[in-house]
Amino acid sequence: MTWRSVRLRILLLVIVGTIINYIARNSLGVLAPQLKQDLAITTEQYSYIVGAFQLAYTVMQPIAGLLIDKIGLTAGFALFALAWSLANMLHGAAKGWLSLAAFRGLLGMAEAAAIPAGMKSIGEWFPDRERSVAVGWFNAGTSLGAVIAPVLVALVAKTWGWQAAFFVTGLIGVVFAGVWYRYYRSPAQAAYVSPVERAEIEAGQRPVSASATTLKAIAATPRFWAIAVPRFLAEPAWQTFSFWIPLYLAKERGMDLTHIALFAWMPFLAADAGGILGGYLAPFLQKWRGMTLEGSRIAGVALGAVLMIAPGFVGIVGHPVAAIALLAIGGFAHQVISVLINTLSADVFPKGDIAKANGLVGMAGWTGGLLFSLAIGQLADKIGFAPLFACLGVFDLIGAIWLFAMRRHLVVKEA
Repeated sequence: MTWRSVRLRILLLVIVGTIINYIARNSLGVLAPQLKQDLAITTEQYSYIVGAFQLAYTVMQPIAGLLIDKIGLTAGFALFALAWSLANMLHGAAKGWLSLAAFRGLLGMAEAAAIPAGMKSIGEWFPDRERSVAVGWFNAGTSLGAVIAPVLVALVAKTWGWQAAFFVTGLIGVVFAGVWYRYYRSPAQAAYVSPVERAEIEAGQRPVSASATTLKAIAATPRFWAIAVPRFLAEPAWQTFSFWIPLYLAKERGMDLTHIALFAWMPFLAADAGGILGGYLAPFLQKWRGMTLEGSRIAGVALGAVLMIAPGFVGIVGHPVAAIALLAIGGFAHQVISVLINTLSADVFPKGDIAKANGLVGMAGWTGGLLFSLAIGQLADKIGFAPLFACLGVFDLIGAIWLFAMRRHLVVKEA
């Protein structure tokens, strides 16, 4: 893949959409300390607001994937991007935790399409050997959105108020929806791709037999469960980082909105590095260690799981910078895991099933994230955040062991 490749431009477009998506979803976390004060929201009520997004996102992921597989990426993702942008703008009209939870639920329903759509576009445009690298850069968009959000949202909120912050981050998504609809086409339909590059893409993709074409059939396959269980165990970390780090910094480290803007982005910058390097790790292991496609993904997940032990020590360090550093290691580790699990869903399912299969895997992950967020809401004020951060590393170690035990179900027999 060279800088002239059309698939590189497609990847950049997907990354931009992912960044915008994650700026919108992370706006709430950045504004949480201020919203709790202005709208008289308790920590428990905040967990319900977060839970409304997570529940809607969880339920909607396979449905969004099914719709995108059915109506196509061009129109499908543009419609979902427009919907999430309008839902984000509505947050500015919230008068209390109930209305904020309702708007958050609408946002979760619309944003559920982002990862299935991104994975489907990568599945269509990239040969197998480049796929994990593409997913790594795609996953970096999730982290980069979380890096930008604290600075952008805090700046707008301090200048024009928190309502304006929701409007501005929503307006950016409206622009993206129009650009996506105008530009994105599959390789078979794109007039802007050369016959040489189209042939290179097709030749580099091993055929995967279409053994499952419905959500029920996909969920019945062992390869689905091989991926879904570690995703269920890994996702609580990202949900915790995205929705709870600002509150942790405010509650246990005494930071105000300005200091949160200065420090809260650091774990996500480290996550960017983890996503990108995780994508390159798999082809490195294949080339220099002779690993199989599936084996290289699993080895990377195991490495990330070991590094995820770091956030568990947040409670025993005294300086806030040390705590941020440990959370940054966790962000790096999680994205190594995330990029390789997401890549597996594109590796082992046929193109026509990628979006809905990834949506089902994502549903499993967000179920784990939802349950853990609700647990934080019930326990954070009683026991503090430190024991909860410690759980995250344990979850990922169990997930890596499960993935290794199920590795035989991930071997694809070429058609």
